[in-house]
Amino acid sequence: MSKSNTILSFDEVTYEYDAKKRIMTEASFSVRRGAKMTLMGQNGAGKSTLFGLITGTRSPDEGQINLDPKATIALSRQVIPRDELSLTMREFFAKCFSETIYNLDPKIDEVLEIVAMPLPDYETYPEQKDLFKDRVISSFSGGQQARLLLASALIQKPDILLLDEPTNNLDTAGIEHLTDFIKRYPKTVLVISHDADFLNSFTQGVLYLNVQTKKVERYEGNYDDVLEEIGLQVDKETKKNAQLRKQIQANKDKSNQFANKGGNMRLVARKMRDRAEAAEASMVDVRKDDKTIRPFTIPVHESVPLNVLELTSYTVIKNHMPTEVPANITLQRGKHLRLIGPNGIGKTTLLESLASGNASGEEIADGVLVGYYRQDFSNLDFDQTVLDCLLQAASDSHKRRTEQEVRSTAASFLITGNMAYAKIGLLSEGQKGLVAFARLVLLEPGLLILDEPTNHINFRHIPMIAKALDQYEGAMILVSHVEEFVDQIRIDDTLDLGKEPVKSKKPVKGGE
Repeated sequence: MSKSNTILSFDEVTYEYDAKKRIMTEASFSVRRGAKMTLMGQNGAGKSTLFGLITGTRSPDEGQINLDPKATIALSRQVIPRDELSLTMREFFAKCFSETIYNLDPKIDEVLEIVAMPLPDYETYPEQKDLFKDRVISSFSGGQQARLLLASALIQKPDILLLDEPTNNLDTAGIEHLTDFIKRYPKTVLVISHDADFLNSFTQGVLYLNVQTKKVERYEGNYDDVLEEIGLQVDKETKKNAQLRKQIQANKDKSNQFANKGGNMRLVARKMRDRAEAAEASMVDVRKDDKTIRPFTIPVHESVPLNVLELTSYTVIKNHMPTEVPANITLQRGKHLRLIGPNGIGKTTLLESLASGNASGEEIADGVLVGYYRQDFSNLDFDQTVLDCLLQAASDSHKRRTEQEVRSTAASFLITGNMAYAKIGLLSEGQKGLVAFARLVLLEPGLLILDEPTNHINFRHIPMIAKALDQYEGAMILVSHVEEFVDQIRIDDTLDLGKEPVKSKKPVKGGE
């Protein structure tokens, strides 16, 4: 790649997050102008940290990051920071610029159209035209906030666009719109995502952050091409080590045999030992990136009654106004209900109110513990250590567990070593997701409420999570836009919040 065509390069860059965690060691790679690249690596590998090195919010400990001095960079983050949730939309977009922008409203209107942000019906509600941009960010749904995060990067029209999990919380229409935009965007795009179909639609190459070597490997091709190539490498390395193990054991056996005979045989025994040592030195470290969580179940306590949840009404957002809808829903033990509807209809708000047990028209049976997987993890205490969080979940459940049992559950979700003592707020989003699932296992909920549970999760973990939810024997309410994931789970009924309710709505019953 010629230097004139390179917009960004890393030259032997080393970076340590802290004294105990090195992210990369002498990493070198380059990105050409106009490239559409994916950044891959397992949860906690440091993908978002690498974006921080590109934007300059982090500085390398060693090496050089070379960036075209005229190039501008904008980052679409995974989540909106908590201190920005209280900003109005105008204030949120104003923070994207280092100087005051006097014609900000037209720029906001333009970029909201690009990201297909659901807007009020201005003809019916003309007063909303001015009030809409004065809305506080926290009042928008998860899908709307995802669009605002994307819009905050696009409004800057950068030469290098960095997208960190941009499909999280987007519905199918939103993902299609984003995909089309990336394809048409004439400048450089680097994307972190676990959505394979999304990535395959535009990816021209992959930067792979290897957690074992701490290097950044560059591959040509799309997401699936790279997975196949890495899989072949793992198989090759595994087979080579298996052959070497046989040679090592054979040489050790011969060495012991000849050593016992004495005389010249001792020289032969030494040669056998030397061959065994040479074979051991030839063994390679097989990639650990194929490591995944163990198969698991989310237990349900035997005291959970047949009728878990009664819902006589629920609230949705129509034309940006809350609207109460009558319902006749009985969610029984063993039954799985999926909620669907466009972004902004109020799915997350409804799940949050249901999880609290205080939703209008809701009645949860006495003694039923609610397990809530919230998409932004805000129901976790970010100042709490991972171990303390899991110990608390175990103490809140009907079944008491020892610390050893809690640690064993944590290990099945790759929570080992120093990670158990890390504060939750310092984990990557993917690691927070694994903590959230470990917490559900320990809690033994009778009612499971899940809001986009595949967001941030490594693709390798998805089959185990889908199987656990499919086999869950309690009552479950699920929101997910990932159809491939939902197809792996038993769904007994679907409630479309975007449609008018049917008066004779059949209750979700069963589970005897």
